[in-house]
Order: sequence, then structure tokens, then C-alpha cells
Amino acid sequence: METSVLKFGGTSVGDFDKIKEIANELKSRVSRGEKLIVVVSAMGGTTDELLLNANSLSSTPKEDHVALLLTTGEQQTISYLSIILDDLGIRTKAMTGYQAGIKTFGGHMKSRIADIDQKHLEAALDNHDVVVIAGFQGINDEMEITTLGRGGSDTTAVAIAARCNMPCEIYTDVDGVYATDPRVYEEAGRIYEITYDEMMEMSALGAGVLETRCIEIAKNHSIPLYLGRTLSDEKGTWIMEDTQVLERKAVTGVALDSDIIHVTLYEPERESTLIFDLFEKFEAHDINIDMISQVVNSEGFQLSFTVKGNESYRLDEIFEAVERLHPEMVMDVRTNHSKVSIIGSGMRDMTGVASRAFMALQQAGIPFYQTTTSEISISYVVDGEKDRQAVEVLAKKFNL
Repeated sequence: METSVLKFGGTSVGDFDKIKEIANELKSRVSRGEKLIVVVSAMGGTTDELLLNANSLSSTPKEDHVALLLTTGEQQTISYLSIILDDLGIRTKAMTGYQAGIKTFGGHMKSRIADIDQKHLEAALDNHDVVVIAGFQGINDEMEITTLGRGGSDTTAVAIAARCNMPCEIYTDVDGVYATDPRVYEEAGRIYEITYDEMMEMSALGAGVLETRCIEIAKNHSIPLYLGRTLSDEKGTWIMEDTQVLERKAVTGVALDSDIIHVTLYEPERESTLIFDLFEKFEAHDINIDMISQVVNSEGFQLSFTVKGNESYRLDEIFEAVERLHPEMVMDVRTNHSKVSIIGSGMRDMTGVASRAFMALQQAGIPFYQTTTSEISISYVVDGEKDRQAVEVLAKKFNL
């Protein structure tokens, strides 16, 4: 009997009418002989509302209390969907993350999945046609409810699929992966097949379709991953092994991260401990930095890097502490910058991609202040007011 893991996001279950439509689709698939594990998010807007409630009661609510509160959103959805499925005559089992055996580790609000009780899930599926599981949540070794952070329901679905060796279908309000955000470049083409590596790069570099860690789980366990629009006949995107993609292009997509702070630090002493002191404080504050480059010469050294704009409120404190240790340091912090990246597994085998991108930006009069590369991507820091133009220029250059 065919079995699959399906995931439906918050907008897909935004109201009772949408949940009923999903229930009818699940009934159709069960009638065709399928058994399904269905992972759901909280109804659209619920998580934000719960956070507002918590913050209205306290300016510093404890994370374990907030995590417990937020998981009630998904629990509402599994209950509503299961009630409707039961009325449709479908044998249904609803489970919280804890009941599904999703074991986690790490902080209460950004936990990671340590293990999933496969036998428990398989037993539930043996006795039911549809098992509905609350995404975004699990339980740690101290028996405390935890949440998985941004994209947690996607991660839940892919992790279950990996543990049970099933394909995973993720349904949301977009009809697949596009070469770049159609809201930025309207003529962007849809990608019907993309490699795990390309999708991870696009997600990490600003394309907000899927979180990087759920794609990484799919890759590590060779789980076929499908992304499509809920209840749509439009063909979506399959994310798969590199060897399974029929047509390989030099550049598959362009990603945009439009909320970047670009920092350059100058230190006249070549043997300074500045880098150690700076990175120690970044680690202590759990801040990720990106696009790191260093130049050392007879005049000292220069360190450049980027930070997400939403980390700005913590940067001032860090820089002030570092300046007290290194009073000769000169700092240049520039906001309103963006990171534009081209991604493609074909870069491994095709030459001239970097020069073509460089020339395209130069000819369009778009300066860039830093660039970094990986095996399948090239990223540029550009002025924020020119980022959409940069995306369009690169998309046209590489026929995306």
C-alpha cells in the first residue's frame, strides 16, 4: 500500500472551509488505496496572536512557557482536521508532537529533532488511514514541550518521512520553486526539478520557500521532496538527487536577501586579538555572520562581513565592548545593503559564470562591495536601492 507524508502550512489551513477542502482531498487519496501521515501548522496568524498575548502579559516571558503556549496552535489544527475526517468516514488518529514520539534537544524555542519513534508511528498507521500530527513541536529529555523554530512544521514532516522512509509532499500557498522571487522579477520561470544542494543554497541565501535544515534532512536520507500549491492541479517542484535532474544549467536561480548589514573593521596591529574577541562575543550572543573576508598587509588587517538586519539591536552592545578592548580599531557599519546570489550545480563543471555575472552588473551600473563564492553559488553585496535591478539583470543574463 502506498504511503506518504503530507504537510499543509498555515495559509492552507487558514479557516474551516480550507480545512474541509483538505479533508476531502485526503479522503480521495485514501479511497485510491493510500495511507497518509499528515503534518499541519497552526491556522494562519494563530502563532503571531499567541506571541502577542504572551508579550502583553510580560515583557520577558520565559521560553519554556512561551513554547508550551505556541504548540497549542498546531494542536487546534490537528483536532479540527481529525473531527472533519472522522465525519467523512476516514479512520483518523490525531497526535501532538509528544504523542508522535518526536524527541528534541536544544533551547525551548529553537530545538532540533534528536529522534522519532518510528514503530509508534507505523503502529498508528496500521490501525488508521490517516495519522494527523502537529508540526513544529516535540519533547526534550526533561519531558518539556519544545518548538522547532522557523520552518518547524516542514522540518517535522521531512524528519518523519526520513525516519519512516516515505516520500514527502509539502503544500503551501506557492505553486513550486521559481528561479527567483516573482514579486521581484515577474518573468521568473518555475523550476520543476532542482537538486538538494541548489535548494539548500537558495534557502540559505534568502529564498524563503523552504528552510535549509528540512532540505538537509531530505538530502541526508535521500527522501524525494515535493513542493506545490495546496489543492492545485499545477505541477510543482521536485527536490532530488543531483544525478536525477535531467537538465543541468550553469545557473538555476537568483536569491535575494534584502536585509543585510555590511561591516568593515580596520586594525593597525597585525597580531591583534580583535578577531578572537569579536567572534567570542558573536558566539555568546548567538549571532550568525556571513560573507567573511580578511586582508592582512603591512598596515595591519581589514575584516569584512555581513550580518542579518534583524540582529542590529544586539550589534551596538558587541561593538562597544570590542572597541573598549581595541581603541585603535576603525569601524564602518553600513545598513540598507542587500545580498544577491546566483546558484547552480552546473557551476561545478562550467567556466565563465563569475565573469558573466560580473560584467552584467558592471554594464548595468550596479556596484558591489564584497563577493563570496561556494562550489555552486556566487554572492554579491549591493546597495539596497539597486537590489531588485540586480536580480533582474542576473536573471536575464542567465535566461531564468
